[in-house]
Amino acid sequence: MTRSQQPALTLFAIGMIGLGILALIYGDFAMVWQPVAPWIPGRTALAYASGVLMLLGGIGLLFNATVAWSIRVLFPYLIIWALLKVPALFVAPGMEAVWLGLGELTVLLSGGWVLFARLSALPEDSPFAFATGERGVRIAQILFAVSLIPIGLSHIVYVKATADLVPAWLPFRTGWAYLTGAGHIAAGLGVLFSVLPRVAACAEAGMLSVFTLLVWIPAILSAPRTRLPWTAFFISWAIASAAWAVAQNVTSKRRVTT
Repeated sequence: MTRSQQPALTLFAIGMIGLGILALIYGDFAMVWQPVAPWIPGRTALAYASGVLMLLGGIGLLFNATVAWSIRVLFPYLIIWALLKVPALFVAPGMEAVWLGLGELTVLLSGGWVLFARLSALPEDSPFAFATGERGVRIAQILFAVSLIPIGLSHIVYVKATADLVPAWLPFRTGWAYLTGAGHIAAGLGVLFSVLPRVAACAEAGMLSVFTLLVWIPAILSAPRTRLPWTAFFISWAIASAAWAVAQNVTSKRRVTT
């Protein structure tokens, strides 16, 4: 079963391991992308615990003997991360950056959900069995599709900030910002309405992977001892790997209901 989920499973595991190591090095959650408020009691201890969980969970995903238990632990962890972002929607519902942050977290969750649906090996009488199998994959697919809409809109709303991330050697940087924003939205709609859903999901995963390599690898090379580019790289890596997990399991409505 795990072989059928390669290479996305390995990529996802590497993302979890990388984020876990960073949490342990800095005793903190991921910069910019963290929904845990500074005033939370025991925040540093929680950050270390989070790092250990991601590190061990990621390692566990790499071995057949531990993959089921690892994804059983990581899946609720990813749900909690996404839910921690929800209060910000009530505080600033009109701020696109908030929706962007939630969208990134739910893309990550959707990839984890697909792996949970395929690899958790829950017994049929488990109260969480509804989240596994083809039904679980389909729910994760819908979550993935909806999550891409605010991500795409952010490229358009924050076009200058997006264009600044486009490598300087590429011409028409603003055009690339608009094009990638439209690409995210088109991919989300394609998956949501089952219009060439596998092509749409693979295109999205490929686009996220290109972002990871072209934007954050040069940033790391220019400042290898700086925390931000490493954190951004592994966040982007984890999100891209989640997209690949969805893409290699994407199914249409017709296939699921027959």
